[in-house]
Amino acid sequence: MINNLLKNFCLITFALIAPITLPAGGIQKNLNQNKFSHNIDEIILTSNTFLYVSPKIHAKELLVLDVGTTLSVLRNWKVSKNETWVRVELASNKFLDDPNKILKGWIKM
Repeated sequence: MINNLLKNFCLITFALIAPITLPAGGIQKNLNQNKFSHNIDEIILTSNTFLYVSPKIHAKELLVLDVGTTLSVLRNWKVSKNETWVRVELASNKFLDDPNKILKGWIKM
């Protein structure tokens, strides 16, 4: 009987204390622990440019980006000395824009 009482006490104690350390348990993480990129590069287009599916010149064209479009650089891809591609994300309002709107793709630099 004492053995069962001890087991139940340990189980209840664990059930009450353990969730505090889980992400949804209430402990606030310091914002510095998150891995936010602090050097976000942006590009503003000076001419109409195609947005491609992949970093290949014969890849499918997703859409044409107009002059003045602001893009965030996600990564660079150097194919050769003369050919560099950039993975970009279009600026958008995630709450108001169409959820099926194309936001990411590749442009040739």
